[in-house]
Amino acid sequence: MFAPLASVLALWREFYGLVGTAAAALVALLFVAASIGAGTLSVERAAATRTYMSPIVCHFTVVLFACAVGLVPSHTGASFGLLIGATALAGLFYSGAILMRVLKDANIDLADRLGYGVAPVVGYVAALAAAVLFFLGSRRAADVLGGALLLLLIANIRNAWDLALFLARKRTGSS
Repeated sequence: MFAPLASVLALWREFYGLVGTAAAALVALLFVAASIGAGTLSVERAAATRTYMSPIVCHFTVVLFACAVGLVPSHTGASFGLLIGATALAGLFYSGAILMRVLKDANIDLADRLGYGVAPVVGYVAALAAAVLFFLGSRRAADVLGGALLLLLIANIRNAWDLALFLARKRTGSS
């Protein structure tokens, strides 16, 4: 029988609250950025939107979801591990597809390849490892998940900034 995670995650409550709140606020700001850049988000740029903007919202939402789930006191290692694992698997497949798009585009610089492509994949692999550790009852699981969520958050803050600069340049006409 799995013990409730309350004792394992008790010290992480503030972390999950802070990181989850940051992710939620950043999703809201992306809606503002999208409305500011509405003139540049055309049908012709739909593929770019799916490669750059949509993944940022997805990754921030995953961070928010993981943090919210981490605050539920009744989870066991198995239930929490399964939820985080399923989320990480979905994120890994999605990020893998984005990574393939980013790697195929010769016009993308190394920073964008790392930020939009590699970092999210690494984050989801770490989250999947954390899920397994939670399922097995390891006390290191919270550390691994915390690192994964921070990587996703920080990489996508970088990506959101890159996107905001792109939209601002397009709006002012200075490519």
